[in-house]
Amino acid sequence: MHHYESEKIRNIVLLSHSGAGKTSLAEAMLFNSGAITRLGNPDDGTTTSDYDPDEIKRKISISLSLLPCQWKDSKLNLIDTPGYPDFVAEVKAGLGVSEGAVIVVCAASGVEVGTEQVWEYASEAKVPCLIFVNKMDRENASFFDTLKDIQTKLGTKCLPIQLPIGSQKGFQGVVDLVTRKGYSGSPLQETEVPSSLQSEVDSHREKLVEAIVEVDDDLIARYLDGEEIKEEEIYRCLKQATVLGKIVPVLLGCALNNTAITPLLDAIHDYLPSPRERGAVTATNTSTRAEEAVEPASEAPLSALVFKTSNDPRAGRISYFRVYSGAISSNSQLWNVDKGAIERIGQLFVLRGKMQEPAPKLSAGDIGAVAKLASTATGNTLGSRDHPLKLAPIELPEPALNMAIHPKSRDDLDKMGTAVAKICEDDLTLRVQREGDTGEMLLGGIGETHLEVASDRLSHKFGVQVNLELPKVPYKETITVPVKAEYKHKKQSGGHGQYGHVLLELEPLARGTGFEFADRVRGGTIPKNYIPAVEKGVNEAKFEGALAGYPVVDIKVTVYDGSFHSVDSSDMSFKIAGAQALKKGLTEGQPVLLEPIVNLTITVPDTFTGDIIGDLNSKRARVLGMTPANGVNVIEAQAPLAEVLRYAIDLRSITQGRGTFITEFSHYEEVPAAIAQKVTPQRG
Repeated sequence: MHHYESEKIRNIVLLSHSGAGKTSLAEAMLFNSGAITRLGNPDDGTTTSDYDPDEIKRKISISLSLLPCQWKDSKLNLIDTPGYPDFVAEVKAGLGVSEGAVIVVCAASGVEVGTEQVWEYASEAKVPCLIFVNKMDRENASFFDTLKDIQTKLGTKCLPIQLPIGSQKGFQGVVDLVTRKGYSGSPLQETEVPSSLQSEVDSHREKLVEAIVEVDDDLIARYLDGEEIKEEEIYRCLKQATVLGKIVPVLLGCALNNTAITPLLDAIHDYLPSPRERGAVTATNTSTRAEEAVEPASEAPLSALVFKTSNDPRAGRISYFRVYSGAISSNSQLWNVDKGAIERIGQLFVLRGKMQEPAPKLSAGDIGAVAKLASTATGNTLGSRDHPLKLAPIELPEPALNMAIHPKSRDDLDKMGTAVAKICEDDLTLRVQREGDTGEMLLGGIGETHLEVASDRLSHKFGVQVNLELPKVPYKETITVPVKAEYKHKKQSGGHGQYGHVLLELEPLARGTGFEFADRVRGGTIPKNYIPAVEKGVNEAKFEGALAGYPVVDIKVTVYDGSFHSVDSSDMSFKIAGAQALKKGLTEGQPVLLEPIVNLTITVPDTFTGDIIGDLNSKRARVLGMTPANGVNVIEAQAPLAEVLRYAIDLRSITQGRGTFITEFSHYEEVPAAIAQKVTPQRG
């Protein structure tokens, strides 16, 4: 592929609800641009972008795919992203390196939950958009109903620049509202505009012209005077209004049949901005600590953001990067600004799905990849040691669901740690941690499907078989009344015997205090040199409570008396005595079970507030407060961890995917007696 400067590049992310047809659309655009010679089908697993075994198996996109092609005189870096909400990190990464977006809407389903979410993401990123109404040949497809849905849910600035000729099985092509010409067939040929459509064409064209002339004061005056606006003026204002976000052009077609796809390619080229037109981004000079404007120019100091990493056992680690300023050449040395280290660059290449095309050089605004970087990770900036500019990494959501990950065999256990670390490097919304109290390895992700895919990748990429299970709850135990306990360890078996005699005092402490040990022995009843042995025995025994075998917290243990034998006493004897005395005291101290309580911050649309409160009440939760704002409610609550282990799944079900939440540990509380009876038999 030729070398392109920033004004001849379009970085475009494809967004939609799952199943709206982004991958089919990308395939049709690649075919029409000549980048591929045959059309693949997602159902057959033959598309350019969905090449991963998990994507072929599930028939959904899981990772973003880079799909560069040439159109007119420019390079279009198309980025196909997943529509399934568990893979939102890939959407955010694609948006983070794009100047424009195409939001795909199904003509039969209309605006769905995922459509509204990606619309919000694009709005937050201030990325100009086009909307493409796909699947016009489907049964129940209706462009005008879908347009009404779009304008109701996404805003009245979404205006059609095309109207359909026919619908469902009778869908033939489109009418261009600027030229008032009809086009049908594949490839498109000019055709007569049906007379039945003429009034709709005139009406929608007038609304379009009325909206776009607002960006030009001279045109407004001429329009209000009743003067005809020329086509070239409409095109110019249409681009300006789209780039400014004043309007969102709506196009239509059928990707699977490759009908009316070339006008979308024209619209991407003509109306969405290049990196040069989008302008500078802000970076931090790590030498001066000052912020600098980074211009998308090849002659500027280098700054390139690594926005994705992919680990493959055969190909090694591949780093995807976007050049924001300067240029990168193959077989060179760069400076990793985050790590403060030299990074050797091998052969650069441009990815199209899984295909790699060598590239000698990539300049400002372009996107490419390089293999086997030594220290560079996702979110790092590559630049110049003399002028180190650090770009802000792409913000990603925190994991919402934790599952315990268990190897299926001893061989899997040996390989699991390394393999899990590599998939977490690929996907920064996966998080692995060791739960100290239960000894389990926890894998955190966005949702159930996200973690299932991670498990599948461990299997087919690294040969590691694992089971995913709900994590054990790290319960703890304590006592509720002060008690005294005595234990005498005495053994005689020829020669030296064993003798240790300990009296302990146990008293409950305030919740969250922990575990304390004190020495109040007077008069040498236990020699000072044996007290550490008593403490060691107590500390070892505290990890297994008398009630259900959980660790003991929030008590103070004081050794206050005992006795010893001048010959038979030893550290081991007093360690055993201390441990047994503690166990005895725990049994007699009216032990209770404690459970972890977490803080929940739940953000949901107003309409779901009642359902959320009802669900929280069923989970033994306490609602602490609610803050309404802009049609959403932020609910603060506390709930037992045991009740919200699957809350990511429950919340998605209740809110149809519109709700989000974050959680953090708060404190431990006593488990109600009825619940404790169910938990206690689970010992071990």
